[in-house]
Amino acid sequence: MKNLLNVPVNIISMGFGRDLRAIPRRMEFEGQQIDFVDNGLSTTIRHGDRIAQILALTDGQRTFRLRSDNHGGSWTLLSIA
Repeated sequence: MKNLLNVPVNIISMGFGRDLRAIPRRMEFEGQQIDFVDNGLSTTIRHGDRIAQILALTDGQRTFRLRSDNHGGSWTLLSIA
């Protein structure tokens, strides 16, 4: 079951992947802090001069899809599966 949300979230802590790409490590959502233990697939989408990054992250039980606008740390929670 997948919950489609498309809501802004607050990323509390960031880390870096092997390619030195910034990856969220902790997120605040609905008053809870969620710690990500692993990251899955990621992709970069270009539309004209705009670039967005979409990541799949897990807390060990659920998978969260997040989108970054790559313009100052604005993150959107797309779905929870």
